[in-house]
Amino acid sequence: MRVVKTKRHRKILEIIKENIVGTQEELAEFLKKDGFNVTQATVSRDIKELALIKIAVGGDQYRYSLPTEITVSETRLRFLLKEFVLNYASSENILVVRTAPGNANAVASALDNAQWGEILGSVAGDDTILVVARKKEDIPKIIEKLESYLD
Repeated sequence: MRVVKTKRHRKILEIIKENIVGTQEELAEFLKKDGFNVTQATVSRDIKELALIKIAVGGDQYRYSLPTEITVSETRLRFLLKEFVLNYASSENILVVRTAPGNANAVASALDNAQWGEILGSVAGDDTILVVARKKEDIPKIIEKLESYLD
């Protein structure tokens, strides 16, 4: 029984990292799609055991999150991308983003904390960021999002 619970908890963390999930019912639906037969009461206990919190994602929309997650506001993300991103290029599942000198860390941190499901993570130097996509098919989605902030 403990093994099933541990797998379910891991799956919940994966789901909330990759999706905007605002209700217990939505979380239960995601779990059911992944083969976990759960009730709303089970999901409620899991949320409590994982110490999940709800954070604002814009407007009146909220999502479940780990309390240690740092989220970046849309306004801050837009400012950092528009102000400091000079250009970018991609290859396979990697996006290289060039920034004004001294600003790559701030931009990379904002991208990581924006919680775009397509981004696995990033590494920043002084003026260059290496963004790793989960799949090479995610690169166009990341570029589209990036460009929407640069306009």
